[in-house]
Amino acid sequence: MPFAWAGSGVEGNSHAPTVAFAAVSILVEPMVRFSQSVFKRARARAFLLAGIVPLLGAAGCQTLTPGADPARSAGFVNLLDSVVRIDVRERTFQDGRERMVSGVGSGVILSADGHIVTNAHVVSPRAVEISVTLASLERVSARFVGWDHWTDLALLQLDMEEVRNKNLRFTHARFASSSRLYPGQTVFAVGTPNGLTRTVSKGIISNVSRYFEGADGVRGYETGYFNTWLQTDAAINPGNSGGPLVTPDGRIVGINTRGYLGANNLGFAVPADIARKVTADLLADGEGRRSYIGFVPGPLQDLERFYEIGVNLGVLVASVDPGSPAERARLRAGDILLSLDGEPLDGRFPEQLPPIRDLIANRPVGSELTFEARRGSQVFPVTVTTERLESRVGEEWGFERWGLSVRTVSRAFAREQKLPEEGGFVVLGVQRAFPAAEARLQPGDVITRVNRERVGSLDELKAIYETTGEDRSPLLVEILRDRSVSLLVLRP
Repeated sequence: MPFAWAGSGVEGNSHAPTVAFAAVSILVEPMVRFSQSVFKRARARAFLLAGIVPLLGAAGCQTLTPGADPARSAGFVNLLDSVVRIDVRERTFQDGRERMVSGVGSGVILSADGHIVTNAHVVSPRAVEISVTLASLERVSARFVGWDHWTDLALLQLDMEEVRNKNLRFTHARFASSSRLYPGQTVFAVGTPNGLTRTVSKGIISNVSRYFEGADGVRGYETGYFNTWLQTDAAINPGNSGGPLVTPDGRIVGINTRGYLGANNLGFAVPADIARKVTADLLADGEGRRSYIGFVPGPLQDLERFYEIGVNLGVLVASVDPGSPAERARLRAGDILLSLDGEPLDGRFPEQLPPIRDLIANRPVGSELTFEARRGSQVFPVTVTTERLESRVGEEWGFERWGLSVRTVSRAFAREQKLPEEGGFVVLGVQRAFPAAEARLQPGDVITRVNRERVGSLDELKAIYETTGEDRSPLLVEILRDRSVSLLVLRP
């Protein structure tokens, strides 16, 4: 099923990259960690409760006068003035060298302090320059606040000093409850399709809970594990990403994300109820914090008679991640989880799986979860202690003098690849005729040690890189390739 993110393209290409929804497993990149003190987090959450939450939390939709034009309502005009264009320049690493790419997307202002929600595939932690065009056509710089690739959402903030110096004005929009939507309801998609600022398209809600069985994620990151999507026939094109899907009174019911290639009436949005919660987390912490136990759920539809269980009861354990809390608790693929902490689980249909994942993810990290599990005819309790959810893909960096780009090895990647220990660096690219290529490093190699010393962080590898720039001493690099250890000499 060919899809395109309805977001920014790279420099020289105005179209978003094509993605295909095919597999349950998704390649990922870890979220950037934002180190904040307890005081800062408490202050951010206090501000959140006092300031932005009232703006996000409105539930219903106002009633329009019969025969009135929705596009002329005060709420809709206010919404139009809160939608912005976002231009981004980002750093990427390809073939062992650094590149700068550009893209265009959409966003919507949520607060008087200039906070903007958009898509994670529009703006990521790699952004080095963010420019926002307001409804007045004035441009303002913005800073990256945080992102959550799991739901394809990101949060920015306008440079408020620049706003004040230029004496600019803007409005901010509010969320409605997406749980009240119904198929056939009129909605509008607002954004910057193909660079055409503040474009409005009209349509209906086509489906309120669309599920994709596996998805290529945002820039290789996991996406869509914890939510279903709103489907609409309102036109969504590249550049619409991050713009709002709204009701006739101008309330946000979704954040536009993607469109189906080759079709004019298949667009998808993150539901507002998900966006509201994630936005609050990003404002408080810069990232979402979720629990993880390490099993992949599967639907039980058409399998009930083989397991001799009742309809609408239980969820299948389709697989268990190596080394995960679920494996340590001795859960196995083929087990049926009947309940969680005494509450029945119903995972008969694929659409019911993201809410089950979300139920687990929303528990505090370190929580003990008690499942009632069934294996064959045996029913038994299983207690699992959650860990913090991490992405499979780590932080990327390039070392230009070496002609080498790498990605840190995350815990999830190490478990998946059955590496003997966490840490290290996966080689992403090697530039021809540079030292890394001359040392015979290859994409996919895992660098574990340099000069026989374990390199525990990207900062340590950067320090080694800077040192070699001074004395040009050769480096002994230990790598894992096809589960075998090799020693290579890198000569700067």
